[in-house]
Order: sequence, then C-alpha cells, then structure tokens
Amino acid sequence: MNQTVAIDCMGSDRGALPSIEGAIRFLEENGKRHAAIVLVGEEALIRKHLGELKVSNDLSIRVQHAPEIVEMEASPTEGIRRKNSSIAVAMRMHKEGVVQAVVSAGNTGAVMANAVLTLGRIAGVTRPAITSTFPNKREGLTVLLDVGANVDVKSENLLQFAQMGASYAEDVLKIENPTVGLLSIGEEAGKGNELSVASYPLLKKGTFNFIGNVEGHALLEGKADVIVCDGFVGNIMLKFTESVKNFLETRMKKQINSNYFSRAGAILMGPFLRRIRKSFDYAEYGGAPLLGIAGNCVIAHGSSSSRAISNAIKVAWEMVMTDLNDHIKRRIRNFEKAAMQQ
Repeated sequence: MNQTVAIDCMGSDRGALPSIEGAIRFLEENGKRHAAIVLVGEEALIRKHLGELKVSNDLSIRVQHAPEIVEMEASPTEGIRRKNSSIAVAMRMHKEGVVQAVVSAGNTGAVMANAVLTLGRIAGVTRPAITSTFPNKREGLTVLLDVGANVDVKSENLLQFAQMGASYAEDVLKIENPTVGLLSIGEEAGKGNELSVASYPLLKKGTFNFIGNVEGHALLEGKADVIVCDGFVGNIMLKFTESVKNFLETRMKKQINSNYFSRAGAILMGPFLRRIRKSFDYAEYGGAPLLGIAGNCVIAHGSSSSRAISNAIKVAWEMVMTDLNDHIKRRIRNFEKAAMQQ
C-alpha cells in the first residue's frame, strides 16, 4: 500500500513550482518506496506546471483543488478562518486518512494552528514543538526543539520535548540511544534561569539518555544528539545558525579574491569548500517536523528549493514509515507509569 504525502503548493515565498518540482524529484529518487503524492492548491496552476514539466505517467501524483491561499504575512487566526486554503484542505485530507502526512512551505503559524485544530495532539502532549536539525563536527546531526512554537514553557513541556526529540532521533535519524541535553548557561545542575533549574531534576527522571545541561556551543559540537529549550531561545539559535552559511561564503569570497595565491588555493580546495557550504544548507535537511500532533507534518522553509522540498517529503515519509507518533505515545505512557509507581 502506498503511503501518501500531501504537499501544500501555495503560500511559499517562491510560488508553487518548487513544491511541484520537489514532489517529482522525491518520487523519481524514491519510487521504489511505494510513495504517492497529492499536490494541493490552485488546480489550474498546478496542472499547468505539471504539463510544462512533462511528468512521467509512472509517478503517483494527483491534484486536489484548494481555492484559497494563506499569505506569509497572515496571522494564525486568518489562516484558520480560510477553510478552503491549501493548508486547511491538506490537513483535512490527513484527518480523513486520505493522506498520511503533510508538507508545507507556507505560513508557519497557519500550518501549526491548522495542524493542532484539525489533527489534535498526541495523548499526553500539552504543547507541540517545532523541531530542527543541525550539522555537528562529529559529522552527524543535532536535534533542537522547540525552535519557535512555544515562547513560554513549563518544565513539563521541556520533558515532553525531550521525549519527542529522542523518539525522532531514534526513528528518523537512526541514532541509537540518543543523548539529550538541556540548553542552559552552564553545565552544572544549578546553572540557568528558574525554568532550567526546575527542569533539570524532571528530565533526569525521563525515559531517555539525559546527560544534563549543555551550553550553546554544544549544538554544533555534537555534545548531545538532542537539545531542548523554549521556543524563544530555540528560534534565536535557529536564526543565528541560518546566518552562518552566508557569513562563511562572504568571508571566503573576500579572502579568495584578495590575491592570486588565494585564488589558486581555492581551486585546489574547491571540493572541500563545497562540502562545507553544503553542510550548512538547510535544503539538505528538508524541513522542521511539528512533533506532538496526532499526525505527521513537516514545515519547510518559505524559500525552499525543489531539493529542500524533496528532502522535507522524505522526512515526512520516514515519520510515517517508522510510526514515530506511536513511539512518542509509548515513551510518554511509560514515563507516566513509572512516575505513578514511585
């Protein structure tokens, strides 16, 4: 049986074409995985692009019309009100079981609001979290959550973020017994604000491999496989790391163009420089899974390329195939049982 992913084709910064091209790319590269795609949005526009792209009949793609668009500047409330938007239609299809996951490069607030209201939350989860992955110097990936869904949280929320992040790292990233760290201003248990200090003993009781507090540099050093924090701090971390790629490119170009020897050296170092650039390219990691909802949803960057969309679909597909949500449910349930027995 094909596992089907709905793609919200409208509302991104770059229009519908990258989402359509990304869906085609995913199917061409992963066709043997029995995946299917539903392109959701303005049907005439989507079919026009499909015609221009000369899509093979062998690819399992169909179109679902959705007449409304949620613009990037729209508020989450506006996003909910537009019942026939591509985001809302895709979420309803997921709720009804027509598709098993949703990928959107549209308005983040609207995607999250529609996901929570339409799909609901996993039993025991009070706050869903947006999750992001970052390259680390161990040549692996570090999971960070929350990166923007919840500005203010409680200790119980951070515990659930840890439970969800550990499950994601195991199932999707294939990290065995991932380590979990609590982002703080020092590694000692007593360091940090009230939230950090109160959360430490709670996370220590969790059903995951908690290694204690970690500082900001741990994200790229790979000191922990999963790092948890509130959405305010997490979003700052996300935006900062997104700037690293542009910063490195600008500085390297200036150095390369400074003299003949630098230019000659850059030619020799070309493959290395391209690998470094690639490691900081968000397109390589797809999108940000929205964990904690009773469904599978990946939020892609608003300016995603076709490659980024293809990788986001791959993440969503892995979430479905590994039954990630069931893993999260079991982890939360096991913790609750253990707490009751104490």
